[in-house]
Order: sequence, then structure tokens, then C-alpha cells
Amino acid sequence: MNRASSNDHDLVRRAQSGDRAAFAGIYDRHYQAVYTYIFYRVSDAPLAEDLAADVFVRLVEKIHTFTPNKPILAWLYTIARNLVIDHHRRHGRTTLVSLDDDLDADNDDPAAAADAHWQQAALVAALTQLTEEQRLVILLKFVEDCSNACAAAVLSKTEGAVKSLQHRALAALGRILQPEGER
Repeated sequence: MNRASSNDHDLVRRAQSGDRAAFAGIYDRHYQAVYTYIFYRVSDAPLAEDLAADVFVRLVEKIHTFTPNKPILAWLYTIARNLVIDHHRRHGRTTLVSLDDDLDADNDDPAAAADAHWQQAALVAALTQLTEEQRLVILLKFVEDCSNACAAAVLSKTEGAVKSLQHRALAALGRILQPEGER
């Protein structure tokens, strides 16, 4: 067990015994990963913040049911996935992104800022076309900078399976993002 997993295990054990500082430690360690995962599913920063907060409310409510046979982050991703699914069921999948909020007005090159915005929007849209596991492996490996071992623990897969999943996910992204005339 690596140091981070050992620390997580200790935090979970302490949180299960009611230690508020342990809950804060889990939150501090994993909030950004949970927020990022949700943001790439809903494409709305305030909504992602709300849903990420709900994940940690559920953590507090359900910590007694958690058994540390897998990483706490994997459990948090499961909660996040379920909250996103519930949100989409209640409100549909339509998300509006304000161009005014996302473009940097102070940028010296508005064309470059607009191009970067559209590239990011295309990537977010492409990620929604991947399978849940493919999307998660891309987020873990390239956004959260997880090692294959970490991603394998979160996904409950072997490192070899993670490498294969990553390869398939990148190939699918390449096909999705390929210009229409080149397909």
C-alpha cells in the first residue's frame, strides 16, 4: 500500500469514529478530483461545485457504510457518478455555457482565446461520447495525473487493463475529434 493510500485509510478510519478533522482531510485531499470529474460531465462550474459539495455531504452521511477494500477516491467517484446521473434524469442533458464568462477579456489575442475556448468545448463534448470507464481513465490519467497503479485502484482493474482502456479511449477521442472531411 502506498503512502497516499495509507493516509487515506487512516483518514477513513478516523472519520468513521467521528473525527471532524479526518473528514476535512478527505475533503482537502479529494475535492479537486471530484469537482473535475463532475465538471467534465456537466460543463457548468457552479453546478459542478454544488454536486461536488453534495458528494462530501453523502460521504459524511454514509462513511459508516464504507469498507476500505478499495480507495476512498473510487467511492467518491461512484457517489459523484450517481449524483450526475440523478441530475441528468431530473434536468436533462442540456447545458448552456456563456461565452462571455469563459473568454478572457484581458487576453492580448482574442482570436487565440476564442480558439482555446472552442478547443476546450470540443474536448468536453468529445468526452461525453466516451464510455463511463473511458472518460474516467482519461480524467484520472491526464487531468488528475494519476499513475497506472492509482487509476487501476480507482477503477478496480489491473494496470494492464488500465493501459488497454486508456489506449481505446485515446483512439476513440481521436476519431471523435477528427475533422469531418478526414473521417
